[in-house]
Amino acid sequence: MADILKIFLIVVGILLIYVSYWLLAEALFPQTVEGAGRQYAKPFRTTAIGIAAALAPVILGLLFSKLPNPLLKLLGITLLVVPALLGLVGSAGLTLRIGTGLRSPLDEAQPWRRVLRGGIVLAFSFLLPVVGWLILPLWVLLSGLGALLLCLQERRRSHPGPASDSLLAANQAVG
Repeated sequence: MADILKIFLIVVGILLIYVSYWLLAEALFPQTVEGAGRQYAKPFRTTAIGIAAALAPVILGLLFSKLPNPLLKLLGITLLVVPALLGLVGSAGLTLRIGTGLRSPLDEAQPWRRVLRGGIVLAFSFLLPVVGWLILPLWVLLSGLGALLLCLQERRRSHPGPASDSLLAANQAVG
């Protein structure tokens, strides 16, 4: 019984982490999440861009994490984690799209509830064996990365002036 409870609590904890990151993204970068949600109108394009953007950092991250030098290992782990975190920010747009389809009268006063509802539904879909454990979470992260990059590119084209969102400002400072 203890083993079953342990596994159950680990799974619930992982699902809560997903929902928490999606809510965090909505709270910190609402315009970016909304823009990323618009990118899911073309899911194949969004996914292809996410795969292309994640390929080099993931390969380099795996290679560096195998090296004996601790600094290179840390760099490798960072190269693996950063695209995943950016993918979570972008996939908050998917949860927003799902939650918008599940309308509630409270949405006007508390717009973050759309992300919460969509996030809960998406997180529960991760419980489906094989597809939900492996394929769907990977797709969510990769398409989320693509959605975020497309959103930032769209915003850069439409607003060449000062950044209106702190994530866009940080992206412009790095790139």
